[in-house]
Amino acid sequence: MIPLQLKIDPLPIVEPLVVRLVLNPSIKSPSDAILVARGDGTADFDVGGFSLRVHTNDPASLDGDVVLVIPGRRTLHRLIRASSPHNTLLITEQCDQLCVMCSQPPKQYHTDMFDQFLDAVRLAPVDATIGLSGGEPLLHKKRLFEFLVKAQNHRPDLRFHILTNGQHLLAEDEAHLRYLDMTSILWGIPIYAAEGEIHDRIVGKVGAFSILQENLARLGRTGAAIELRTVVMQSNIDHLERLGEYITLNQPFAQVWAIMQLENIGYARMNWTKEFSDTSLSFEGVSQAINISLGKGLATALYNFPLCSVPEAYRRYCVASISDWKQKFLATCENCSLKSKCTGFFEWYPEERGFKKIIAQ
Repeated sequence: MIPLQLKIDPLPIVEPLVVRLVLNPSIKSPSDAILVARGDGTADFDVGGFSLRVHTNDPASLDGDVVLVIPGRRTLHRLIRASSPHNTLLITEQCDQLCVMCSQPPKQYHTDMFDQFLDAVRLAPVDATIGLSGGEPLLHKKRLFEFLVKAQNHRPDLRFHILTNGQHLLAEDEAHLRYLDMTSILWGIPIYAAEGEIHDRIVGKVGAFSILQENLARLGRTGAAIELRTVVMQSNIDHLERLGEYITLNQPFAQVWAIMQLENIGYARMNWTKEFSDTSLSFEGVSQAINISLGKGLATALYNFPLCSVPEAYRRYCVASISDWKQKFLATCENCSLKSKCTGFFEWYPEERGFKKIIAQ
């Protein structure tokens, strides 16, 4: 697994610091930390006359990375990795839902890092896509909207992918949304069933489905690009066909429907035995949903599905969706001809309790 935190020797700073690590700068920016020395398992970067010592055997892998250093901490956080398309900023760990498969269980506390995140996106590679996730980012929507306005003014080339449960928009927020460049934002919003009772039970919040419908319409009216996201579970596998019908009939603003396999971490790890649906043995629930959505003209994608767990006719819809820092392959995959195109597995995928039909192609 690619580390997102690296050991450092602490810097004498009193405020959080965001810098870009650079090996060989062509043009030096005041926000660049330049490599000045390499040691045995260390790399020294010059930060305003101070030395930032990073413990690494591969300084080249850090070239162009935007990192956060917090006073008193002996680790740095790689906020944006220059070599990766999978960069997400964790806005908050607070959330008002308790989804049975949540990979990031909510916490009560919140630390506002929007200023540091703005510094980071200013230093991001050209034309990058930056994810904004949680928890629930819209619990802090005033600061989020301010951040987006400033980020788009400074870096109009960037795109943002915002993951939100769609519960926290009000009528007065439409004016703020229209002030944004909605063409550069994709809103990823979960919907788990067409029946409100099932959706609400999965997310652990009574009335969530009703609010979701209202806010999907609100986003649509402001020109938002919407990606509906559905995790496949035992709780909804028999309802996916109905969900496909509901989405194509009632959600005209949706641009894509992402159907996703379960990630074995957080609450999903606790509920894995109850909720994991082995689609390598039975793909019918998913295929029926795909047939409906594609037949109605809605772009559909499969996330987190290893190719060999999907019938050949549907593999074209699989996306290499697992972030590179948490992706792995199994011993079975070693000589598979499809490996370079495959999403692979999450680092914490439980092979002994996972897909029963994983076969090299």
